[in-house]
Amino acid sequence: MSPPDNRIAVCPGTYDPVTYGHLDVIGRASEMYDAVIVAVVNLPWRKGQTLFAIDERVRFVSNATRAIGNVVVEPFSTLVVEFAQTRGAMAIVKGLRAISDFEYEFEMNQLNRRQAPDVESVYLMASPKYSFLRSSGVKELATFGGDVTELVPDEVAEALKERLGR
Repeated sequence: MSPPDNRIAVCPGTYDPVTYGHLDVIGRASEMYDAVIVAVVNLPWRKGQTLFAIDERVRFVSNATRAIGNVVVEPFSTLVVEFAQTRGAMAIVKGLRAISDFEYEFEMNQLNRRQAPDVESVYLMASPKYSFLRSSGVKELATFGGDVTELVPDEVAEALKERLGR
């Protein structure tokens, strides 16, 4: 394993699907670090079955971040701290929307620090216009024919319509 590099960060998530809230956090992290690895979890433990396959989720995030030169997207199937260590990252960057996010992330931070004390967790508060935005809410909206075009990239909106539209 490489020693942690304070210029590399990992932004982990399921990204099922990627939203403008996710992209806001990724974009802001890209301004703070020389390199940002968007780590798309292959088999999420907490959220169960995904709507989109790992290759689709990686493609959606890759296409949406293409213009950000210091962002790469990779799937992963390990503990996020292990993934960060293998990539030489010293930070795991996540977005926080509400108290419920904080409680979960606080617990995960404590567990991650026990596994890898050299990998720091960094939290970015959600931008106000995205503070309500959740992938699960986007999927529910799309299921019932709601307009998600202001919440997700066009490619994702189209895929949601095809997959979930009634």
